[in-house]
Formats: sequence, structure tokens, C-alpha cells
Amino acid sequence: MSSAPTPPTSGPAKIRLRHLLDAKERGRPFTMLTAYDQISAQVFEAAGIDVLLVGDSVGTAVLGYSSTTSTTHQDMLTFTGAVARSVHRPLVVADLAFGTYQTGPEDAVRHGVELIRAGAEAVKLEGGHEIVPQVRALVAAGIPVIGHLGFTPQSVNSLSGHRVQGRETAGADQLADDAIALQEAGVSAIVLELVPAAVAARITEVVAVPTIGIGAGPDCDGQVLVWQDMAGLSGFEGRFVRTFAHLRGQLQTAAEEYRAAVTSRAYPGPEHSFE
Repeated sequence: MSSAPTPPTSGPAKIRLRHLLDAKERGRPFTMLTAYDQISAQVFEAAGIDVLLVGDSVGTAVLGYSSTTSTTHQDMLTFTGAVARSVHRPLVVADLAFGTYQTGPEDAVRHGVELIRAGAEAVKLEGGHEIVPQVRALVAAGIPVIGHLGFTPQSVNSLSGHRVQGRETAGADQLADDAIALQEAGVSAIVLELVPAAVAARITEVVAVPTIGIGAGPDCDGQVLVWQDMAGLSGFEGRFVRTFAHLRGQLQTAAEEYRAAVTSRAYPGPEHSFE
């Protein structure tokens, strides 16, 4: 007897990796946002976001680290579980933290299995030809993989900071070669970060798997942003970021009004008190 849960009989269908491929084939852009907790995940599900990325950016966006290289595997397990338990429809993708896969296929599979057990439905890792053995091992273990090319935050030190990648012909060719190598290794999609728009368009054309852009122009099959940047909460205003709200200012205003209400004894009032 199967112990699989009964699928819901109403509401939007669960997003699977095949739906991203279908979107690419139909020319319909899909959406990805980072999410790290129950509230943001549920809000984005209600908004119809297709994919939630539990990124290692949780280290810099939530935990106060100066670099994603400080994000630990345990951090990723904790936040992946929080998001996965909170939503039903979006595809949940989790980053493999720095140091959990660079050491070889065996470590990649072990940490990937733990992320899947925490609730991830695919894992993401950074790099090109050099991580093909890890990708093959993960896929062979039944773990869907999303690649990440261009600016790779876990390599920020060797890349000498946050810099656009692939502006020169040799660099653009290398990115395209890496994308093809990742596809042949079995990835289900590829994130392209800080890549010239023309280069991202070229890669999107030559690979059969979906591409997901962040600072990579309009021609990728999907787009992703760190949600605090998208919502104007982080204060980061990079060229590739469009802020769709101004939550930082609104939150500060709310806190100031709360402070004023408390210090003036306007809050709590009788309507907030019990007999």
C-alpha cells in the first residue's frame, strides 16, 4: 500500500522541474525569489511565484555574515526546512553551502541527501566543468540539480569581488562551454548571474534546459532576485535590481510610530487591554 500523500483536488498544480522546461519551450518566463522563512514563503506562494530558492544568501540577508562563504550546511538545513514546511505549490530549491561539494562527489551527495530530507526538491551548486563529477553523482543519486554560472558568490575572493563575468570573448565562450557541460552532466536548469545580456541570450539559445537570470538581461527563461532587494527592504540598489516596494522605509515608519505611541502612553489603550 502506498504511503504517499493524496494530492489536493483543487487549487493550482504543484510546480515541478518539468514545468520550468515546459515554460522555456513555450516562451513563458517563470519567476523565482529567495525565501528563508514561513512568512515570506507563504506570501510568495500566494503571489504565484513559481520557484522559491533557499539561497546561501541567507547568510548575508538574514544572519549578518559579510559573505555567503560563512553560511553553513546547518544553516541551510534549518532554513530549507522552514520554507518547505510552509508551502505546497512552489518548487523549493536549496543551495549547497560553501565547502559541502567542492571536496568531491561523495561529499556533494551526502549533503545533497540531507537537503532533500529537509524538504528541498532540487539543490543548486556553483561552477562549470570543475563540478561536473559532483553534478553527475548527485543526479545518479536521484537528486535534481540546478547549476550556477557567471558571478558565483562562493568564489567572491578568487573573482576579486562582485564583477560581471563573460565580457571578453574568451570568458563568454567559457561560460557557454560550461553551460553545455552542466547540461550534459544532467542539470535541470542553470542560473546565470552578472552576465552580459547578449551572452546570457546566447547561452539560453544553445542549451535545452531553462536558464534563470539575475543581472543577466531579459532573455533568460526565468528571473530570480533576493526578496529583500526586490521589496526594497535591504537597501541594496544594484543596477540589475528593480525594487517593487519600499518596505525598509515603511517598516522604520511603523517602528517609529510604535515607539511614539508607547512612550506617550497612547498604546496600549483600553481596547487592547483585558478586564
